[in-house]
Amino acid sequence: MFLHSVNLWNLAFYVFMVFLATLGLWDVFFGFEENKCSMSYMFEYPEYQKIELPKKLAKRYPAYELYLYGEGSYAEEHKILPLTGIPVLFLPGNAGSYKQVRSIGSIALRKAEDIDFKYHFDFFSVNFNEELVALYGGSLQKQTKFVHECIKTILKLYKGQEFAPKSVAIIGHSMGGLVARALLTLKNFKHDLINLLITQATPHVAPVMPLDRFITDFYTTVNNYWILNARHINLTTLSVAGGFRDYQVRSGLTFLPKLSHHTSALSVVSSAVPKTWVSTDHLSIVWCKQLQLTTVRAFFDLIDADTKQITQNSKKKLSVLNHHFIRHPSKHFEENPAIISDLTGTSMWVPVKVSKWTYVAYNESEKIYFTFPLENHRKIYTHVYCQSTMLDTNSWIFACINSTSILQDYPSLSHLVVYVPSVHGSKFVVDCEFFKKEKRYIQLPVTHLFSFGLSSRKVVLNTNGLYYNLELLNFGQIYQAFKINVVSKCSAVKEEITSIYRLHIPWSYEDSLTIAQAPSSTEISLKLHIAQPENDTHVALFKMYTSSDCRYEVTVKTSFSQILGQVVRFHGGALPAYVVSNILLAYRGQLYSLFSTGCCLEYATMLDKEAKPYKVDPFVIIIKFLLGYKWFKELWDVLLLPELDAVILTSQSMCFPLISLILFLFGTCTAYWSGLLSSASVRLLSSLWLALKRPSELPKDIKMISPDLPFLTIVLIIVSWTTCGALAILLSYLYYVFKVVHLQASLTTFKNSQPVNPKHSRRSEKKSNHHKDSSIHHLRLSANDAEDSLRMHSTVINLLTWIVLLSMPSLIYWLKNLRYYFKLNPDPCKPLAFILIPTMAILGNTYTVSIKSSKLLKTTSQFPLPLAVGVIAFGSAHLYRLPCFVFIPLLLHALCNFM
Repeated sequence: MFLHSVNLWNLAFYVFMVFLATLGLWDVFFGFEENKCSMSYMFEYPEYQKIELPKKLAKRYPAYELYLYGEGSYAEEHKILPLTGIPVLFLPGNAGSYKQVRSIGSIALRKAEDIDFKYHFDFFSVNFNEELVALYGGSLQKQTKFVHECIKTILKLYKGQEFAPKSVAIIGHSMGGLVARALLTLKNFKHDLINLLITQATPHVAPVMPLDRFITDFYTTVNNYWILNARHINLTTLSVAGGFRDYQVRSGLTFLPKLSHHTSALSVVSSAVPKTWVSTDHLSIVWCKQLQLTTVRAFFDLIDADTKQITQNSKKKLSVLNHHFIRHPSKHFEENPAIISDLTGTSMWVPVKVSKWTYVAYNESEKIYFTFPLENHRKIYTHVYCQSTMLDTNSWIFACINSTSILQDYPSLSHLVVYVPSVHGSKFVVDCEFFKKEKRYIQLPVTHLFSFGLSSRKVVLNTNGLYYNLELLNFGQIYQAFKINVVSKCSAVKEEITSIYRLHIPWSYEDSLTIAQAPSSTEISLKLHIAQPENDTHVALFKMYTSSDCRYEVTVKTSFSQILGQVVRFHGGALPAYVVSNILLAYRGQLYSLFSTGCCLEYATMLDKEAKPYKVDPFVIIIKFLLGYKWFKELWDVLLLPELDAVILTSQSMCFPLISLILFLFGTCTAYWSGLLSSASVRLLSSLWLALKRPSELPKDIKMISPDLPFLTIVLIIVSWTTCGALAILLSYLYYVFKVVHLQASLTTFKNSQPVNPKHSRRSEKKSNHHKDSSIHHLRLSANDAEDSLRMHSTVINLLTWIVLLSMPSLIYWLKNLRYYFKLNPDPCKPLAFILIPTMAILGNTYTVSIKSSKLLKTTSQFPLPLAVGVIAFGSAHLYRLPCFVFIPLLLHALCNFM
């Protein structure tokens, strides 16, 4: 029945849109590198010692706990308090466990053992009862206050010690990082209680899914505070993102807001972290061995030898984090590194005059210094590049200067010196070459966005170089996505040749590294987490560390599937708004057809006729344009209207070409298939009902308010008031679905009982209609009226389903915490429930025959169009506003029974 109302062209369109959506979803959930993180293991059995909290605090927060992590002898020794180490507090995120601290805690313990516990860290972890704070924001403020109390409790454990700490370091995973930042917004919080903040996969910019106003209000409070008080915040902060493997929190959300002048903040993607070089998913970022090793090394380098605690020197903290997370020179951190080295002792000095040089070291008995005179090379070449396969943390390349010159005066450098230490049993290779910049810095314009991968750009590197720098011109937007294919062809070599390809994004730390064995063909994805700022003139670079024995061919072409993936990644969260907007437009068409013709048309027919982008998008575009004028913005503020969601997306550099059109088409497709699903579900449930119950008849008398309806409404409102609004909404929804299923079953029974003769059927139908017209006060329901009513009910179910889905997170949160709190407080769905419960109760007993003559029907049919515009304008980045736009036409629909 539903499919028959759609022509083949429309059906083909809907299938095609499903195909495109599948391509985008595949890229988001599967189109990334394999998990290259090494698992971090515990060497001894992990133990979590519960820290006793003050009774008042435990009573105020019965669901929350504080633990101290330990292993083996360390855990046994520290069961007797007080403590003597350096406190670090781990905050889990959405549905996170306090036991996630074990990876970094175990690695830090092993590191402390290596230095005979000269310094050691005490890792604490908060148990937030695995609350879903990314979906329900009502407990974020409560978590923040509890963490404040935990910090004060932790510091009391060190009282009386010689080197007692006055502050703690915090590691926050996911929403735990946001809670840590929120500490600074508390009235009685002293900023010096935190000396360092490291966040892992924390969405700092905006919530991933803004499903209630508590989340967005919390974000607004935290980010506004950090921006307005940036000059007074002296907290060193590091934000680490997971890269493309983390599809739960896209990396663009983890970068700390750019508007602040907070100079002690760093944001980096894990794939760009030296000695890590891997992308992590949302959970593996807390146990990825490469990343946790980097973090622990940084922690130990942050220790002040005098206080035996983390240094209070902000410059040193930032310098250490830069050293380990941004630019690692393959050396141990030195606070004041020696600029001048005196190369003395009994060593062999070997002059090298060629422009390209390779040395294979194996079982060297003494140190060797290879010297490269620069005077002659300076006349021909502009740059020098050296690489070594030796894993050494000491300096191995030097520049000699005349005694009358200074180091910064590069033209005065006389020699380049490469140091090869004495090694036994180890083999490594050192390469150096001089070259001209213009021959190795090559421009490669990327292909156009709408080339769809049909065209490509190619660069052939014929020179025997060790290093190439390809400048990717016109690449700087998040909606761009490409595939780079590097083909290496090598001359006959016996040993394995390794090539390294690095994508360098100069305006954000989101580099990625690819290691390939030559000869080979390597395909690399090219897309961004952060768009290039407007005033930034840098160019994205593709750096190639190659072999002189190979030739390389680089091809770049647009990847259509990855572009769709970027659409889903950056704007997939707004899809429910576009789906609801499409359903509202179809709902409008049905109401208007009922008013104008007296019958309700099929949902799919109305969706095809009414759901047009030009009915919605132009209004949003015009409003956004007018908001650029001061007078209109002032008028907008006087009317207390919220900020336009399109303006928010523009401020976050998330504007795609034609993105609203693309999302609207995806919304139309989703609205169609969701309508088909709801219609099929009603038919299936009615068949089950008929199989289990006696066949029912069509109601003889239409009663808008049945005797049990007021009682049921009052009970559900009481349920909403005393427990959870979302629970009452769900129960009301199930009641409404039950009424519709019952009507479908009655219509099926009626049709099966009618004679096959169509003339007789029409005569009986006319007779029924005549009886209906002659008795206005006792309306009777005909088969046609029942079918019209079912079409309308199907659309209403579709709308209500989205309301129920958007309210589910608070219900899940309430159920999870039922043993602690019987009443959800605060409850984002309670105000909505008070209006929606009686509305759904009345609509469950509403038939088209009872409202088609209503004076309010024409007005009701006009409301969904402006509301469909409002959904896109104000609900695409604030999903919790959608029910507010949906219940208005439903309420008017219900009132049509009385007016």
